[in-house]
Amino acid sequence: MNIFRLAGDLLHLGSIFILIARLQQTRSCAGISFKTQCLYLLVFATRYLDVFLGFLSLYNTLMKVFFLVSAGYIVYLMRSPLKASYDKALDSFRVEFLLGGAAVFALVFPHKYTLLEILWSFSIYLEAVAIIPQLFQMTRTGEADNITSHYVFALGGYRALYLVNWIYRYYTEDDYVDYISWVAGVVQTALYGDFFYIYFTRVLKGKTFKLPV
Repeated sequence: MNIFRLAGDLLHLGSIFILIARLQQTRSCAGISFKTQCLYLLVFATRYLDVFLGFLSLYNTLMKVFFLVSAGYIVYLMRSPLKASYDKALDSFRVEFLLGGAAVFALVFPHKYTLLEILWSFSIYLEAVAIIPQLFQMTRTGEADNITSHYVFALGGYRALYLVNWIYRYYTEDDYVDYISWVAGVVQTALYGDFFYIYFTRVLKGKTFKLPV
């Protein structure tokens, strides 16, 4: 494992801790897309089925279990104790298009034609677009609190670091090729482009995240 992969993993963990802390401290899920959180739960559930089938390393196993459990916990918080603060009208992106597109790509362009590999490919394609309902909701409201902005930034930053990780591995490892992850990762990072610009020009300067009118 290289430093870019480790930094990406830590930033990913940080994004989840930020979100859980935000939900628990404010006792509100206002501004958070429930649909995006459900998509992430589905991503982890379809990607990490192999945790029950074999052992690669303690680090690998702990990370997979953490992502599965934390994603389930976040969905639980938003679906049960914090349900009253959820605004369904704002979280209105049609996720069936994302699910259908990821399923089609997984069937047509899988890593391998086995059940686990098709599910793994589905999770990669779905993760690339899972943030769209959250970004769409932020577009509808035109703003977001700073903690939510930090959460979204950490998610985007994690994937951007993975791009650097893949470039590093391409030049340092023999026969390393992973077109599915590369293409999906580029698409996923590109989706954060406008968000990153506003984050750096406003939030990091102490201002509230607000879209230009």
